[in-house]
Amino acid sequence: MVTRRYAIVGLGSRAQLFARALAGSPRAELAAFCDPNETRMRVHNGWLGTAVPGYRPDDFPAMLAKERVDVVVVCTPDHTHADYVVAALHAGCDVVTEKPMTTDVDGARRILAARRETGRSVRVAFNYRYNPVHRRVRELLAAGTIGEVGAVEFSWLLDTAHGADYFRRWHRAKANSGGLLVHKSGHHFDLVNWWLGSGPETVFAFGRLFFYGEGNGRPDDRFALDLEASPRLHALYFDARHEDGYDRNQNVFAPGVTIEDDVSVLVRHRGGVVLNYHLHAYSPREGYRVAFSGSAGRLELDVRENEFAKDAAPAPEPGRARLTVQRHWEPPEVVFDGVLGEGHGGGDERMLAELLGDAEPDALGCAADHDAGLQALLTGLAANRSLDTGRPVPVAELLAETGDPA
Repeated sequence: MVTRRYAIVGLGSRAQLFARALAGSPRAELAAFCDPNETRMRVHNGWLGTAVPGYRPDDFPAMLAKERVDVVVVCTPDHTHADYVVAALHAGCDVVTEKPMTTDVDGARRILAARRETGRSVRVAFNYRYNPVHRRVRELLAAGTIGEVGAVEFSWLLDTAHGADYFRRWHRAKANSGGLLVHKSGHHFDLVNWWLGSGPETVFAFGRLFFYGEGNGRPDDRFALDLEASPRLHALYFDARHEDGYDRNQNVFAPGVTIEDDVSVLVRHRGGVVLNYHLHAYSPREGYRVAFSGSAGRLELDVRENEFAKDAAPAPEPGRARLTVQRHWEPPEVVFDGVLGEGHGGGDERMLAELLGDAEPDALGCAADHDAGLQALLTGLAANRSLDTGRPVPVAELLAETGDPA
């Protein structure tokens, strides 16, 4: 059995998922942590009961050599992904990165160039692909159940707990996250690309900051997160803030919010399918609906993840899903109606097993490589450019800037 040595860079909340999986994998060895905050590295070691050596970002290249790292897992703030991905590739490592792969065209150009130069692999952690009900959608579409797909309608609701969380954290600045169109919607754009088997061609978008941000303040303390109520968040952020000053619980109505909370996007995919997409981040409930209209009928997926937000703490999953197929001239057929698994509908566990080599590659092509990361990113970047310019944006325009031969 081949054991590969892994390093995790970025020890925020999301890193816990990877650290726990690596510590329990027979094919992986957790060799190193890298983070600017010593407290957070100690917290993760405490949770795992380990003594994984910790390094500061300035020591990242030296860490890779000293600890003989084979794979780097990137969980840092989004705008820093490209720096770590490129450095790891040039050091001879493969990379697993949290989505988005990067946040801008320059970052994409650098990652693609480094991958071509080194021949190393880049995997993007698109866990929604592994959700069983999403896999079933792909199977039905690939089997031609509703004929040729003509259009997709996709509406995603983030409630006032989960949605507000993007406005409490570093994500609230577009320079850090690319905005929700890159950070959050990248999941959704990737799903559509994967379901259809084609990427974006032209993108047009409307969006605004409607609910959160300066000037939209509401006299309601339920938007403030109680870090004391979460031992995990308290340990990672409150107890660590003396080192870097990071405030995990920023006022969602304070100055400094530069991302949108309500966006609508039209995407024409290669092959002619049109996606009509809407995301808003201030819904009383959480969930999403996606529908495919085809030449032989319609497929509809309705997922309800949280019936209402009780306070500022995001509610735990799983959620409930109903998947229906209705062919022309026939009554609807319920394909699935039930409770989804925990961790993005059961996707996290399956994704980690495949990423770490503890499961065989998925037959549906769930694994997302650098190209999948690029295609999802292109939709978000084109949508952001459309917001700035007020015009439809050809994806070829962005591709030319990345230097990608595709």
